[in-house]
Amino acid sequence: MTGDAELDHLRLARSEGVGPVAYRRLLRRYRSAAAALAALPELARAGGRSGAPQTPSRDAAERERDQLASLGGRFLVVDTPGYPELLGLLEDAPPVLAVLGDAQVLHTRAVALVGGRNGSANGRRIAEELADALARAGLAVVSGLARGIDAAAHAGALAAGPEAGRTIAVVAGGLDVPYPPEHADLQRRIAECGAVVAEMPLGTQPQARHFPRRNRIIAGLALGVVVIEAAPRSGSLITARLAQEYGREVFAVPGSPLDPRSRGSNDLIRQGAHLAETAADVLDNLPDHPARGPLTPRGGSAGFSEPEGWSDPPEPAAALGNARELVIEMLGPSPTSVDDLVRRCQFSAPAILTVLLELELAGRVETLPGNRVALIAGPSRPTAN
Repeated sequence: MTGDAELDHLRLARSEGVGPVAYRRLLRRYRSAAAALAALPELARAGGRSGAPQTPSRDAAERERDQLASLGGRFLVVDTPGYPELLGLLEDAPPVLAVLGDAQVLHTRAVALVGGRNGSANGRRIAEELADALARAGLAVVSGLARGIDAAAHAGALAAGPEAGRTIAVVAGGLDVPYPPEHADLQRRIAECGAVVAEMPLGTQPQARHFPRRNRIIAGLALGVVVIEAAPRSGSLITARLAQEYGREVFAVPGSPLDPRSRGSNDLIRQGAHLAETAADVLDNLPDHPARGPLTPRGGSAGFSEPEGWSDPPEPAAALGNARELVIEMLGPSPTSVDDLVRRCQFSAPAILTVLLELELAGRVETLPGNRVALIAGPSRPTAN
């Protein structure tokens, strides 16, 4: 990919209202990021937005790329060579990943180790020992650089030594904003012999809404997720649920029923997760590939294939207007399957996809994992990128 094309992809990914699913839909339809950028204003107006979505200038995108390069990092663009293959199978894969360290580590067979920020001494020891053994077995260990179990997992993988200690940290904010701050040195060490990745732009301070997005990357990079000491409704259980949706294996380390920190992980075992006490329990049940194939169409020179029936130009304006009214009528704040929407609306799939794209760019519809959509309540606002 040329430098100018990379900047166009970065600008599109950073544009207001363009989430991961909309990004891919735009590229499948318009074939290039430059053409998609040119189409954004008209699409947003068709969806009911009064003005054009905010799009970073080429100079702003170039400054972000140069700033990342000054840190020793680079961008990886989804569906192009170099982007991690397993992560690219996700329908909502990050359009652009910022990477510090060795990007080749992202192509290594990997296992994620996640758990509570308030992990016990025993839980942290288990995380360290599992990570050390898995790294020595040739696997990369993925985690979220959080306090507690995550930090112990990274430390255990690093303890395996420079030849085997490969670990990947997925951060919720920008790569230049270590979080928590006391893990700045740990992040630096990981970048020296592994990789640190982020979806958010440089300078982004982590917020609560960023962590579920980070969790999907953790699950997407790994063939399996091991949960250690997860309380009910914890972020680690979100990672485990996403791993199941992505066809990845889920493991859980059993804990005392008297410890509330283990209730979530014990529940996972009751629900069918593999019980993991040693690295052998993980290695014996870790597949070479996810349980199911790619979740998004792939192919073509730019990595995108045209869905069957997707027309350019699209459906007539009158037909799209009728489809738009019906889609808005049928949607609500609760997520609805796009496939179910297509069946019930009795319009062509291309027409429904066009309408959903317009509504998302207008900030009226939110696209969610699992090929689901929901109406955004209240005044129109852009979806988070």
